[in-house]
Amino acid sequence: MKKTDTLKDIITKKKERLLAVKQILTEDELKSKIQGLPVPRPFISAINKPRQISLIAEIKMRSPSRGGIRENFNLREIAQIYQDAGVQAVSVLTEEDYFGGDITFINQVKEIVTVPVLRKDFIFEPYQVYESRFYGADAILLIAELFSKESLSQLLELAGSLGMACLVETHNEKDIKKALSLKAEIIGINNRDLHTLEVDLKNTERFFPLIPKDKIVVVESGLKKRADVSFLKILGAQAVLIGEAFMEASDIRMKVEELMGW
Repeated sequence: MKKTDTLKDIITKKKERLLAVKQILTEDELKSKIQGLPVPRPFISAINKPRQISLIAEIKMRSPSRGGIRENFNLREIAQIYQDAGVQAVSVLTEEDYFGGDITFINQVKEIVTVPVLRKDFIFEPYQVYESRFYGADAILLIAELFSKESLSQLLELAGSLGMACLVETHNEKDIKKALSLKAEIIGINNRDLHTLEVDLKNTERFFPLIPKDKIVVVESGLKKRADVSFLKILGAQAVLIGEAFMEASDIRMKVEELMGW
């Protein structure tokens, strides 16, 4: 039986959706609409705090590995809880077919939180960068594996010119080398294999030493306990991106405090 390649499936679906979206709103129209928008909130300074580990708290309705995560999903309520808990940034999953997201979630969340908002999606072309800026993203996620060095460089430059930060997500040594060669400031280490969806927390231990100390390291996926976060703080990671542990908690605020030790 042929194994499912989740990342490949998601990208195929995303390309189909993009074709449809471009019929409604062209890239030129997007470019003109972003003129005069408020300046993006500073993502880097929000998550890079001396002697502490920052939390990028994620909002997602479902995931390919779990299906539905939060039964009574209330976007604004979750955003308010994160705001009240004092998180350093919020990640909003906007992918529609596998995560139940919507790009309009970004501005809805920004109406509630005062911290920067990261658009987490499967972004691989300039149109999506302009789109992210138009819908209010302060930062975007770029998955290193999806790009050649040249195309990743192009999107990093474009996002920067629009005032947005980029979290460059890596899954292996090759990804890390690619990100570092382009002088990416924020490197994400994802403990989840996007093809098989399996999680291995040892990814961080393996790959963290490869990243120079002057980079901002964000660790993603599989973080469920206070001990996981404490270990990463000792290791020297600047931030953690956590979603599932909060989305499945009956009391999100309590779970944030429990994991972060606040």
